Amino acid sequence: MTSSDGLRPTQPPPPRRAPKTQPGQPGAESEPAVALLEAVREDLSAVSLQLALPDVEQARQDTRNAVAQLDDYILPRYRSLDAPLLAVVGGSTGAGKSTLVNALVGHPVTRSGAIRPTTRQPILLHHPADAGWFEGHRVLPTLNRIRGTVSTEAVPASRAGVTPDAEAISSLVLVADHAVPQGIALLDAPDVDSISDDNRRLAGQLLAAADLWVFVTTANRYADAVPWKLLLDASSRDIMVAVVLDRVPAEAEAEVSADLRTLLQNEGLGDAGLFIVPETDLDSLGMLPSSAVEPLRRWLQELAADAAGRSDIARRTLNGTVKALAGRVGTVAHAVQGQERAAATLRAAAEDAYRDAGTRILDATKDGALLRGEVLARWQDFVGTGEFFRALEQNIGRLRDRVGAFFRGEPTPAVRVEAAIETGLQAVILDEAANAGEETDQRWRSDPAGRELLGTDDLSGTSPGFADAAAAEIRAWQAGLMELIRTEGQGKRTQARWLSFGINGLGAALMIVVFSMTAGLTGLEIGVAGGTAVVGQKLLEAVFGEDAVRRLAQTARNDLHARSQRLLRAEQQKFLQRLPEGGTDTGRILTDHAAALARLADNA
Repeated sequence: MTSSDGLRPTQPPPPRRAPKTQPGQPGAESEPAVALLEAVREDLSAVSLQLALPDVEQARQDTRNAVAQLDDYILPRYRSLDAPLLAVVGGSTGAGKSTLVNALVGHPVTRSGAIRPTTRQPILLHHPADAGWFEGHRVLPTLNRIRGTVSTEAVPASRAGVTPDAEAISSLVLVADHAVPQGIALLDAPDVDSISDDNRRLAGQLLAAADLWVFVTTANRYADAVPWKLLLDASSRDIMVAVVLDRVPAEAEAEVSADLRTLLQNEGLGDAGLFIVPETDLDSLGMLPSSAVEPLRRWLQELAADAAGRSDIARRTLNGTVKALAGRVGTVAHAVQGQERAAATLRAAAEDAYRDAGTRILDATKDGALLRGEVLARWQDFVGTGEFFRALEQNIGRLRDRVGAFFRGEPTPAVRVEAAIETGLQAVILDEAANAGEETDQRWRSDPAGRELLGTDDLSGTSPGFADAAAAEIRAWQAGLMELIRTEGQGKRTQARWLSFGINGLGAALMIVVFSMTAGLTGLEIGVAGGTAVVGQKLLEAVFGEDAVRRLAQTARNDLHARSQRLLRAEQQKFLQRLPEGGTDTGRILTDHAAALARLADNA
């Protein structure tokens, strides 16, 4: 048993017999496999299943379990193929696991009794010569190591073992005992159906790290659902299983054992060893008679003594576990691809809405809509009154002689045109951005995954500060347009003429030309807008030439469209930043990993 002062972190002495392969140092034959498994572990660890899709909780659990099994068993075993076998003793509450372990070593080591659960922390018994394999974190690396010691004092099994404490669930108690055959270790696990959630999880973790299972059940509970779920998992991993049928009345042994063998055969576990422990009284120390467990003890000793047999068992379990891992990784890959498709759908909803908003803004710069109201009024103030337009209609050829007079004065009217355009354009951009936000919000909320990402936040409308950002972008566009005019006019012989009109005046004219398409205007507005277009266009053509004006207008329109798109892309980030990070290749990579793992298992 463990002594009361045995709960201390160990500084392990050098093993008495150096292992052929040191932990963490794979042999040449296993190096490619280890490289693959490490890549699988890295990619599984990076999996993010954030979207609320059907069965996502199961996929998350599968991912955690796969990573844990790689850490606890698969990688350690591949790195140390000749390490001792780890036999995990598991089973239902009250099945007699601890009593069985005590009987196998011949004295109380683990606690047994009526109070459940009795196994509050796992105890790993090993031969002293095998200590080096377990004192580090080669297997079960998430569990701390505590060194227990064996005492010769006769203490009842109900008082044996380590006193449970709050930290026990995270610790693995190591007990070196000469009664354990060299080459195999016994791990007494918590109940698989424990009332404690932590104990159940730990039991599952320990069983997943086993090279072989010693599964303990009783004559009246051998058909319980929970143990059979774990036994089916063992079958899927092709793990060697020894089933111990405990407390079997003599008169029922034949019937019960026959029924259990049939169940094992039907579930693919026909080659499992079956050991019967008859119903018998315990001695004063709570121990079973040695004869009751002699067949199981002898079987374990024979396994331990057969190096080739141990290697075969380890490889068989390892290959079966890798094959099962391939299926699990494939399942995770499918879940990841579902997440990627769902994320792509939500992303497309946002991008489509804001792209359409950009198209509508561009259309508004083409159809003359911006020449309504204030912009049109300020332009008329700038170029003159209605008398000017009547004169223009009568004698359009006199434009070059007349137009200069309208543009040689104070720049204030031109600035007012710019301000009116800025206000009108900002209103269009804000309105379309708000429409895109509302559409995206509605489409995301119609999707369970999008609805969870949004939560109670209302992202319809525009973000705080968007109006200021739009205004700044428009002013930057106007400044760029002025620079276009300045650059275009620098090499012209007409420089004096365009300087006399002023940068602001020509800029205002170019803005009007950019917005002068008359689609969307009706009635008198068509004639008025048409007149404004003619004034602006003829003025610019008089200074720069017809081709240059067409090129300047297209450049200005393209620049405005690019700036609008940039604003909208920044605005849509309030949705897109809620999507999971990462590319769209994770599902494909995991699918490739699953195929590689299946080949690894098949070719071993």
